[in-house]
Amino acid sequence: MKRRTVLSSLGVLVGASTLSACAPLSNELQFNAAPALSLRGTGDLAVAIARADGKVAIIDTSQEKIIAEVPGLGDLSHASIVFSRDARFAFVFGRDGGLTRIDILEQKITHRVIQGGNSIGGAISQDGSLVAVSNYKPGGVKVFSSADLTQVADIPCGSKTVGLVDAPGQRFVFSLWDKNEIWIADFSKSPFEITRFEDIGRNPYDALITPNGRYYMAGLFGEDGMAQLDLWHLEKGVKRVLPNYGRGEEKLPVYKMPHLEGWAIASGRAFIPAVGRHEVLILDTRTWQEVGRIPVLGQPVFVMARPDGRQIWVNFAHPDNSHIQVFDSETLEPLEHLQPGLGVLHMEFSPRGESVWVSVRDKHQINQYDTESFQLKTQLSLPSPSGIFMTARAHMIGL
Repeated sequence: MKRRTVLSSLGVLVGASTLSACAPLSNELQFNAAPALSLRGTGDLAVAIARADGKVAIIDTSQEKIIAEVPGLGDLSHASIVFSRDARFAFVFGRDGGLTRIDILEQKITHRVIQGGNSIGGAISQDGSLVAVSNYKPGGVKVFSSADLTQVADIPCGSKTVGLVDAPGQRFVFSLWDKNEIWIADFSKSPFEITRFEDIGRNPYDALITPNGRYYMAGLFGEDGMAQLDLWHLEKGVKRVLPNYGRGEEKLPVYKMPHLEGWAIASGRAFIPAVGRHEVLILDTRTWQEVGRIPVLGQPVFVMARPDGRQIWVNFAHPDNSHIQVFDSETLEPLEHLQPGLGVLHMEFSPRGESVWVSVRDKHQINQYDTESFQLKTQLSLPSPSGIFMTARAHMIGL
């Protein structure tokens, strides 16, 4: 029997053994070798902050190596990154108020503006056209075109702004530390509209939005509890949840504020870092009531779930910032205790969760671990690394 090759896209059947005897193929069917092209996608790339040097490293996570470094980004001591919807451009929010747009394929800065005196993060809109930055100085939020960083809007608030996230409906949501408020800026309308919610609790210090984009939750530093806003039902206003969440009865000194953005949801439960306590708090996401606590060795900073929700990874503030603890999300039993070195600042899972990348500031390393065996797979050298951001974030709400 003759082997047959199916060219399905052209609807042609060719007998492979007799192909050489046939008449020359038409121009449409000729298989001429194309010239070599330096094309690549961005789906397996990550961008890591080198906070000491004012630069970022671009990492090929498949080849497990740094492929480029981009300098000239200013003060990156509390820097974060969001991506354009095509995952080609990274927007870097620097502590000095710098907003920088990087082409991660051409490995260079395309645009940069100093938009404030002290910025604390940002977000990109649902359609990818707008980038918003929250500021400590002078306070408020500024919004820019993602294409060229021209300013689109200035939203003065008279307060430090924190917890800025994108939300469905071309909205940005953020909290006001000094005024105890939550604001929504709706850019689906022209001109944009602001909705304010007052008296939400003292000193909101950070916030998150659930992965489905429905609930915005602000952690409160000035009192126990969290403020929750249901973005499906704004008419219900802000309600208080988790009344025992906060600095805690012991009033321990808070060495580093926990980050809520990387929060973990697994098996219908949310896992939240407790402020000033050596605990991870567990909420039922149907009722938003506390259903348990996990004792941990220090004050948690990031509490993150592996993408499949099977594991919970926790890192810590000083003096325990050389440790990572891993827990089973179902049984809450400890699975592993890693000690990468002093200054474990950030963890980032690969999109499907087979590995996790960890920045170890004081060892000037980024470590990659297998999340099943917990074995170290890769070590990359980078001066004082902090945040690590996978391009998969381009397709997630609130990241």
